[in-house]
Amino acid sequence: MSFSKVRNAHKTENTEDYLELIAELLNSKGEARIVDIAESLGIAQATANKTIQRLQSQGYIKREPYRSIFLTLKGQKIASESKKRHNIVYNFLINLGLDKNTAYEDAEGIEHHVSKKTLRKMGSFNSKK
Repeated sequence: MSFSKVRNAHKTENTEDYLELIAELLNSKGEARIVDIAESLGIAQATANKTIQRLQSQGYIKREPYRSIFLTLKGQKIASESKKRHNIVYNFLINLGLDKNTAYEDAEGIEHHVSKKTLRKMGSFNSKK
């Protein structure tokens, strides 16, 4: 049973990471471009472009030639939920005494696999500090 949960989390992990990154780029730079996405993820632009095409066909983003990439409402919702999970896990790890870099790196992986029950407990722990 737990193996299927992990496999299902892996299926959405890439999508969530891309949508969260696009939201961050839009907030910080005012635009999200393939070159910025590829650079942030440490991948080739062709790889990023392939995933962006998939996300567009799934209705998560809008893209026009020579324009920035924008999130649809569906994409914004996923990005927001992913960022919220990330922040809860990150703050929990900080409250455990981890340094910021380690907490950030670990939260990036944990956020996709943590159950709602555990996330609530982490959030409660954070608010008690």
